[in-house]
Amino acid sequence: MGKEDIRSLIDELSSPLDLSNGSVGIILAAGHGKRIKSEKSKMLHEIWGVPTVVRVRAALDGGLDNSAQIVVVGIKAEEVAKSVGKDENLKFVVQEAQRGTGDAVKIAMEAIEGADFSGDVYIVPGDMGLIDEHTIKSFKESFETSKADMMVLTGEYAGDPENNQYGRIIRVPKKFDDGSPAGSLAGEVAEIREYKDILAMKDEEPYEVKHKGKIFVLDKQDMLNLSEFNTGVYAFKDGSLKEHLESLTTENVQGELYVTDLIKIFNENDKKVHAANANDSRLVEGFNLKSTLREMEAIARERVYEKLKDVITIEDRYDFFLSDEVVDRIFELDEAGKAGDIHVHKGVSLGPGVHLSEGVEICDHCQLTGTVYIGPGTNLGERVLISNFPGQEIKIGANTTILNGNEIKGEVKVGDNCVIESRVFITGSNEYPVEIGDDVHLRGVTYIFGSIIESGVKITHSVLKRKLVKKLSEDQNGEKSSKVRFILPPTEGEEAVTDL
Repeated sequence: MGKEDIRSLIDELSSPLDLSNGSVGIILAAGHGKRIKSEKSKMLHEIWGVPTVVRVRAALDGGLDNSAQIVVVGIKAEEVAKSVGKDENLKFVVQEAQRGTGDAVKIAMEAIEGADFSGDVYIVPGDMGLIDEHTIKSFKESFETSKADMMVLTGEYAGDPENNQYGRIIRVPKKFDDGSPAGSLAGEVAEIREYKDILAMKDEEPYEVKHKGKIFVLDKQDMLNLSEFNTGVYAFKDGSLKEHLESLTTENVQGELYVTDLIKIFNENDKKVHAANANDSRLVEGFNLKSTLREMEAIARERVYEKLKDVITIEDRYDFFLSDEVVDRIFELDEAGKAGDIHVHKGVSLGPGVHLSEGVEICDHCQLTGTVYIGPGTNLGERVLISNFPGQEIKIGANTTILNGNEIKGEVKVGDNCVIESRVFITGSNEYPVEIGDDVHLRGVTYIFGSIIESGVKITHSVLKRKLVKKLSEDQNGEKSSKVRFILPPTEGEEAVTDL
């Protein structure tokens, strides 16, 4: 898309901002992430089935209590904006040249320039795919309580310092280099030093930190060994932010405007700068590498397992996927006392539109995507695939058994107490759905498209294309049933086929 097309799309997806809530959230989603080695924007890489930028938006929405949000897009702008989508109180702005986080914030603030707003501004990176509304809410409460002009959310890096690529939080030591005690200054955040700027230093090169008239010195290794890191999440008083944004310079290794430099600028201008440490540092990590993305996915899986381990049976805690929506529905079932006998085996994947019922068992490597309803007591064998397109539904009744390797696609309804043995394929379209009654038995290599099968029918080794299969005969108990075998549709295109 050209610049004009992108501008048009951004305007179309943006909504007027209501700033009466007293706070605004800014999501920095303009970067691409070269080290992730992907053509896709890193904002669109998924954590537990959801693009990271969408997760950040949801966390801000809940944590800031539905405040106005501004999303800064840049590289792959149209894809990122479409992924987030249009919503009330949400505006998109474009950072056309990648000049750093400080520049992105300046562009975002222009969106509320001239508005009647004097509240708090919260800034969050768009690649923070594990952050949740509780972390944002806690940070907001800390900022409001502190009465500070600026606050940074920090984490504690637990691994090898050589692998820590985050900016380091530099705090005032208990004693300065001249031996004088720091007193009340001890522990204050003096500045943030970016990882690339630390790497660019010479070994044992002294770095002077000036803080409120005092000086202390760190060298390269001292800073690399600091475990407290900058998450990239900030809070500002609107007036203080506007006052000092223009003071940012590009005097750093990357030649960019850093939001982190505002800490030093605020300190030099007697503004209050505080830091709040995240309760769980894993939730405030971003990613630049594929390996980190996989680690974040594992953390997300672990969190879901911990939530559900005493609610349902999950066979393999390291190999399953239950989307957030499915997890929420399971808790609703649990509140009604109907979730305890749900059993999920290894490698199962359940997408957002899947609805489970009590007593459902889903065996190894089943994949369910789209809008799917599974009735009580139903059992899905190994590697069953169930899927459909938006606007379609698949409903499977109670106490039905679907055996290994079967596929059900499209618009399909299956009744109660059915048995669908292996090697059965069922497809329904919007125009020609499939309806299968109760107590139906399908077996052998069978394909069904756009057909209606009445209750009590048994079908073996057949291809049924837009057929109605009725109950005909009565057994000794007076129950009607039909047995159908070896049904094939007329040959099409036979004139194009000849013997060799």
